[in-house]
Amino acid sequence: MYKITIIAGARPNFMKIAPIIHAVRKAKEDGFDIDYRLVHTGQHYDKNMSGSFFEQLEIPEPHVNLECSGGTQAQQTAAIMINFEKELMQNPASLVLVVGDVTSTMACALVAQKLHTKVAHVEGGIRSDDWSMPEEINRLVTDSITNYFFTTSETANKNLKESGVEDNQIFFVGNTMIDTLLKQRPNFTKPQVWNKLNLVENNYIVMTLHRPANVDEESQLKNMIDEITANTEDLPLVFPVHPRTAKILERLNVSHHRLHMVEPLSYLEFNYLVEKAKAVITDSGGITEEASIMRVPCLTLRDNTERPETITLGTNELIGTDPKRLKPYLETLFAGNWKEGSDIPLWDGKTAERIVECLKNIATN
Repeated sequence: MYKITIIAGARPNFMKIAPIIHAVRKAKEDGFDIDYRLVHTGQHYDKNMSGSFFEQLEIPEPHVNLECSGGTQAQQTAAIMINFEKELMQNPASLVLVVGDVTSTMACALVAQKLHTKVAHVEGGIRSDDWSMPEEINRLVTDSITNYFFTTSETANKNLKESGVEDNQIFFVGNTMIDTLLKQRPNFTKPQVWNKLNLVENNYIVMTLHRPANVDEESQLKNMIDEITANTEDLPLVFPVHPRTAKILERLNVSHHRLHMVEPLSYLEFNYLVEKAKAVITDSGGITEEASIMRVPCLTLRDNTERPETITLGTNELIGTDPKRLKPYLETLFAGNWKEGSDIPLWDGKTAERIVECLKNIATN
């Protein structure tokens, strides 16, 4: 039997692995001798990740939770490695499949290779070229010891080839995050905040900010919010606030009559808001992908992106972290001149099926 151990460490990882697990189960029903074990490292504690989270998104409950939350980068990496080593020794696998770019991705890849277990990386090859981001270090280390790469774009393929990866290790399959988005789109749920704020479709803006470059420097965060409120006409700004950001905003005493800071929302509620928004202002990579597929204008408050296809083909623009750069982009938005976006190759809801086809070939060879 071909046994896969699938690693998830944070909420977005579960969105990425859900379609893969569905596709593995289907392959098993169809007679392929394959099975999986889902390991949650517990890297991020998320109170929204209750039983209903798994139920709503048709995500299976993990077989085990390693409960490695908290601590510094080094402490967390070490805790995940120690606990995952025990897990993998007790439950050996033919392949360890890691996704994305969180600490768990890197830590579990290291453990697997040292236990002579092959590693596959879903979203391999993406790069921001910004070494100040912990995610970039995680990507570089993971990809340097990965056997098989499941990629989301031709840019990722190019990055891998330039680093010496052989063509036969790279499988251009698309984006599993989009599999989940397209499958769940009919189930998007109107959040309570919709009626509470009397929101009207295409007549409000969704904001998310959580990256240290934007939220840790207090004057930077205040200037950014001042600039956003000054240039968004009379539209409500709906801001689901990350707990870390909430503490900083409280200290800064930031408030504006159009700025509505709300509790973090579930996946189905948040994407309901994004789908019906006039635009999204964010510093999240994943949201730029979802907004592009839903053709919602997206303004990214970062100096770099590991997802350039959301800019060249999608509805995303890279604004930078200087608040003064926002105004001309918002003027373009309100003038009705934002780019339309187009289809992104293989972001079609069938990525997980392609991954499992590749796994069949890897298993038989």
